[in-house]
Amino acid sequence: MSRPEPGHPVLAVENLTVDHVGRHRTVRAVDGVSFTVGAGEALTLLGESGSGKTTVARTVLGLPGRGARVAGSVRLAGTDLRAADERTLSRVRGRRVGYVPQDPTGALDPLRRIGPQLTEVLRRHRIATGRRAARALVPELLATAGVTDPERIARSHPHELSGGQRQRAALAIALACGPELLVADEPTTALDVLVRAQVLDLFGRLRAERGTALLLVTHDLEAARRVGGRIAVMRDGRVVESGPAERVLFRPDHAFTAELVATREEAHR
Repeated sequence: MSRPEPGHPVLAVENLTVDHVGRHRTVRAVDGVSFTVGAGEALTLLGESGSGKTTVARTVLGLPGRGARVAGSVRLAGTDLRAADERTLSRVRGRRVGYVPQDPTGALDPLRRIGPQLTEVLRRHRIATGRRAARALVPELLATAGVTDPERIARSHPHELSGGQRQRAALAIALACGPELLVADEPTTALDVLVRAQVLDLFGRLRAERGTALLLVTHDLEAARRVGGRIAVMRDGRVVESGPAERVLFRPDHAFTAELVATREEAHR
């Protein structure tokens, strides 16, 4: 796959609104959110639990939740994802959009070894023709995801791996098809400090070397700082402030952002 030009539009979200419709009341989880992410760029959706950031990410993936009512526009390099049917979305997920969940066990089959799981993804999306060709790509994919012993990891079941190794295996699956966009939802929450830094730095290398666009969802200011790029601060379903990470985190304009930064810094003293 050819490397896209830096900044070339990959994801464009415009006036996105998501309502969760219940029997007795409707809850607005996302309210008029707009942003773009270009090739090689990173956008971090930063906010507390319940701010709507994960709902935005899952709606981008075409998974807003049962009974959700969605309005607005979501375009992936010109493809209207809001108008796409489930068959089209299932092809987009994995092939053009890679997803890294908070809990890697959600992306891994506990009963199968890592290698065959990667092989299946490669064959399903026709990246490799035939089982042998797909198997040959597995070690390189695991190495790209930061796995230091790819042959052993490929032969392992998920329960035989550490949390960091499972997260890297899930990342390898997300990267298997060379996606244009990587959506990472709190991908470092359960990792120790060293592994967390390694995973976040890997995102940076993918952006620089492959031109991958990154949409990161997190409540972690340190993760947002390390990733850099741009930040959109969310509160009650809305973006209350956005801009370059350096400016938003060190010279916030909005009172809520300033309070968020101050509270987290106080907690780390």
